[in-house]
Amino acid sequence: MKWTKFLEKFLFHRISFIVFALLIQLAVLIGVILKFSEYFVFFYAASILISLAAILVIINNNTNPAYKLAWVIPILVFPIFGGLFYVFFGFNKLGRKTRKKMKSIEIKTKEALKPNWNVIEDIRAQSAAAANQARYIQEYAYCPPYLNTCAEYLPTGEATFERMVEELKKARYFIFLEFFIIREGLMWDTILDILVEKVSQGVDVRLIYDDVGCLFNLPYKYNKYLESLGIKCRVFNPLKPVLSRRHNNRDHRKIMVIDGIVGFTGGNNLADEYIDEFERFGNWKDSAIMLKGEAVWSLTVTFLSMWDYLSGLNEDFGNFKPNEEILWDREKDGYIQPFADNPLDDEPVGEIVYLNIISKAENYLYITTPYLIIGNEMEIALAAAAKRGVDVRIITPYIADKWPVHELTRSNYKPLIENGVKIYEYTPGFIHSKTYISDDIYGVVGTINMDYRSLYLHFECGVWMYKCSVISDMKEDFLKTLEKCKLVTLEDMNSVRWYRRLFRAVLRILAPLM
Repeated sequence: MKWTKFLEKFLFHRISFIVFALLIQLAVLIGVILKFSEYFVFFYAASILISLAAILVIINNNTNPAYKLAWVIPILVFPIFGGLFYVFFGFNKLGRKTRKKMKSIEIKTKEALKPNWNVIEDIRAQSAAAANQARYIQEYAYCPPYLNTCAEYLPTGEATFERMVEELKKARYFIFLEFFIIREGLMWDTILDILVEKVSQGVDVRLIYDDVGCLFNLPYKYNKYLESLGIKCRVFNPLKPVLSRRHNNRDHRKIMVIDGIVGFTGGNNLADEYIDEFERFGNWKDSAIMLKGEAVWSLTVTFLSMWDYLSGLNEDFGNFKPNEEILWDREKDGYIQPFADNPLDDEPVGEIVYLNIISKAENYLYITTPYLIIGNEMEIALAAAAKRGVDVRIITPYIADKWPVHELTRSNYKPLIENGVKIYEYTPGFIHSKTYISDDIYGVVGTINMDYRSLYLHFECGVWMYKCSVISDMKEDFLKTLEKCKLVTLEDMNSVRWYRRLFRAVLRILAPLM
């Protein structure tokens, strides 16, 4: 009976129709090739020329070298189809219409988020390195640093959920939510009930969710159901049964903004595994940060820029900015700078923020990440920090959510360990938290994983902090989590069977394509 229900659900699921459509396209492609088999010499020559042209484009573009290598090898191995495959999926070029839309949103974002040079100069009086980091984020992500903001670090999904519910109930004007994953269950159902209640009170409630992230979690056209409840909803980059490189870019952000005064971001999605209500991969360890004050404006603008992009609107962002009286002056508690990362602007903001923290670390650098799939630049930076005496510790999961990706993560352990980096695995289960802490003065909490997709292909966001009291809370949580971790040793790496080493070596070459 269970198998019958499962088969019925699978056959009539949207993904089944999409796979079926893709198979039809593949069959048509094979048919075309067979049809022109009599002209094989000409077809082969044309394919070789396309592959050579693709390799020239790859070598001369500005993408990550690891990404170039990951494409060049398959093209050389499969010259007939490799070049064509790259044309369809390999490069991230936008159409004229999309470029125009993205440019208008970029202009609006820059207009809404005014530079805050006074705060940067205030930081510079304390540290030139910190000021340079803040300046970079302001210049290239258009997100300024703020003073009049307080932050609360939330070390678990349960703590995050509790604070979200508490703050949502206080909403009076608007609620903005942007999440990669939403899954029906206790967490989402509780939040949805509050949203529906707030709609009845006249609150402007808007939600963005990623179609691929929610593909197996929400019913088809769930956005229509939410619209019927009065919740304005947009679906990011809907999955279509057409072979397209557009599906590479996903909205991996997690943002909640309430009245422009309170904002949340971090690793938590709106699903029960994030609050350990539903066990998927052992105990789920996550984290988030709640902001109150001026810095929430950057999260508001980040959401609205995506909303306008998806809706084709041209709203006045200033209508959603709280009055100065509401954003009362707070006791200065360090500098807080939320930022967004856009994969379509050729500026890897998340990666550069991470690299800057690594390069400036003097005493210690503590990192939590679910995936450790890094390029040569990141590997060298981490190794260099450890070699100059910095205590570099990284916590990754012990239980995998995706077995090949976990093997790929472990393939990066050995060269780091050999250079003095300490790597720990969270033995109770899966750690999904994405945090950086350094020298008791720097901290980052956000959505950005240490893998190619997060650093180059996804829409992401985070919060950079300098001399904030919550950094000590982050450090305390890291050390507490460390007690539940197992140190990975060089002996562990050397004892791995040869066939797993070979598999991991292949995965490392193809890492940017996964």
